Amino acid sequence: MPLRREADGLCLDLAGLGGAWVTIILTDDPGAARNARLLMSFVAGESGRPGAPLAEEALGGGVFAWTGRLPEDVRALRITGLVPGRPLSLQRIELRRRSRPALLGRGLLRDPALTLRAAFWRSLGKRVRGRAFLDRALRHRRETGYGAWIRRSATLGPADRARIRTEVAGWEAAPLISVLMPVHDPAPRVLAAAIRSLQAQIYPRWELCLCDDASRKPAVVRLIDRLAARDPRIRVVRRAENGHIARATNDALALAQGTLLAFMDHDDALPEQALYEVARALRDDPDLVLIYSDEDKIEGRGRRFEPHFKSDFDRELLYGQNYINHLTVIRTEAVRAHGGLRPGFEGSQDHDLLLRLTEHLDPARIRHIPMVLYHWRAAGGSGTFSDRALARTEAARLRAVAEVAERQGARAERGPHGFIRVIRPLPDPAPRVSVIIPTRDRAELLRVTLDGLFGATDYRDIEVIVVDNDSREPETRALFEAYRGDRRLCVVAAPGPFNFSDLSNRGAAAASGAVLLFLNNDVEVIEPGWLTELVSQAARPEIGAVGAKLLYPDRTVQHGGVVLGIGGVAGHGHLGLPEEDPGYFARMVLVQEVSAVTGACLAMRAEVFREVGGFDAERLKVAFNDIDLCLRIRASGYRILWTPFARLVHHESKSRGPEDTPEKRARFQAETAVMQERWGAELRADPYYNINLSRISAHYRL
Repeated sequence: MPLRREADGLCLDLAGLGGAWVTIILTDDPGAARNARLLMSFVAGESGRPGAPLAEEALGGGVFAWTGRLPEDVRALRITGLVPGRPLSLQRIELRRRSRPALLGRGLLRDPALTLRAAFWRSLGKRVRGRAFLDRALRHRRETGYGAWIRRSATLGPADRARIRTEVAGWEAAPLISVLMPVHDPAPRVLAAAIRSLQAQIYPRWELCLCDDASRKPAVVRLIDRLAARDPRIRVVRRAENGHIARATNDALALAQGTLLAFMDHDDALPEQALYEVARALRDDPDLVLIYSDEDKIEGRGRRFEPHFKSDFDRELLYGQNYINHLTVIRTEAVRAHGGLRPGFEGSQDHDLLLRLTEHLDPARIRHIPMVLYHWRAAGGSGTFSDRALARTEAARLRAVAEVAERQGARAERGPHGFIRVIRPLPDPAPRVSVIIPTRDRAELLRVTLDGLFGATDYRDIEVIVVDNDSREPETRALFEAYRGDRRLCVVAAPGPFNFSDLSNRGAAAASGAVLLFLNNDVEVIEPGWLTELVSQAARPEIGAVGAKLLYPDRTVQHGGVVLGIGGVAGHGHLGLPEEDPGYFARMVLVQEVSAVTGACLAMRAEVFREVGGFDAERLKVAFNDIDLCLRIRASGYRILWTPFARLVHHESKSRGPEDTPEKRARFQAETAVMQERWGAELRADPYYNINLSRISAHYRL
């Protein structure tokens, strides 16, 4: 089958294979596969655009596979990488046609119940229903969970190690990495394990700068002496009295001779490729100042659990929590320029350093490596300071964030679950907010929205512009008549076919406020301070747009920010999560950057809206216009925020209805094609998500 290379990937011709059941096997370079995940999708129909991503299965060793039925109108298979700038390194693509007996056998191995249901419906002549059940059975993973993922996607083999050693041997100037390790009375076995993991590094150019912070256990002192005597890369300094982690780390820093500093606790462990990945990142971009990775936890028997797959640099999230945490690597000169760690911030000393370091640092000089390169020990005998003094740790974290917030004219307070909330002041005077609501009838919904804006919101200077798209019901006319004398409400007539982008643009043209709030007509106010929170964030000059935490009427999450690439274009994060659930590593209780927010509740300065040209009323009339607007805002240099401190209830699609007609489906497919053509590279790798997480849904699962 013909295979052609395109600008951003490969395309395998599948013409004539429509409706066939097949297995597609991709063999990638094992080393590259850990760093540049693949995205497969079918090109079908006349659009020539790829559809939703396929749920391929990692089989280990760089091999990925997908089994299923090709679309009837399939034209090609498109394969792209998820990491911009990393070329594909596929070694082989194989397509195998599957017979019905082979498929049934495979299905019985994976999910017998679904396979038997598929056979039952097939026997009754219900082919479509039978195919659906068989497809679900074939998708069933025989092994699930983090352990299976590690075996398939994050385990080095002999060939990987040989490749890394050969590569490093060819580097002219491999950077020296100084690992700083403050030590105070750990269990000797965990200290020994930590140092062994360092000595097992494939990358050889490292030194361990160890400060013994007046350990009282003779076994610890003897262990350090013995290991230092055997390995000249281990350098030791001893404190006469216990000074806690900041002073001990600074003493270790004084020993450092390397270009980079890696921070390591005395009871944790590094995977064998950790320092190689750091050194390679620096070689790829010599201007980097801060490098960090994903991490997980490890228990006494070595079982790994609770992986944290992080976003790229997110300044707002860092205010709320030290999500960067481990593995953290910083240029030595930068740490020394900032005075090292500050005594008095024990328990949050690393968070304090990161806040000071990144306050004025160009994000382009920060690199996130989306690989688990640190194992944080969660077993007995580790005895971390944070475990022993949680209240003091929280107080230090609040003080560190408060210093940064004060310099920005804001204030910090303890937020949900002990994390930090930064409260931004409103401008003085507070700007007028023009709330723009496109609508067509459904007066019972719009009345709830208006009552909430005028009677249950504590923000005073509001004007509401209802853009009326051919309302005909008497209840709607009566509602407008009831507000005739209220200068806060303006009804703009906008007859014609429904075009959300055009209606929103018309509302913006009629607005007098410095802040625009695009709001659906089925949104219900449930707390008074929501708009104050949105405006305080949107008024910041570096912020382009702000979104809210929207809930379904049953109080589950409808919008927790938008994740790019889900289902081919975008999807809502944490969809369906209970309202009080903190979400993936507390993401649902912290202000954070996102790539986009929904237009159902979107606040932004009017000047930004005009600068980027408003909504695209020509090619994105109904779907994805909000995503497109947000991506243009980001392309103009602004950041986009999502805040959980503005909560509303969204009765989603009750006014417009679902996409359930041939005309609506055709329009949706056309708008999907526009997004993939315009923003294909951005949709493949959302910087605020993680390439190790699912692209089928945004539930932050592997």
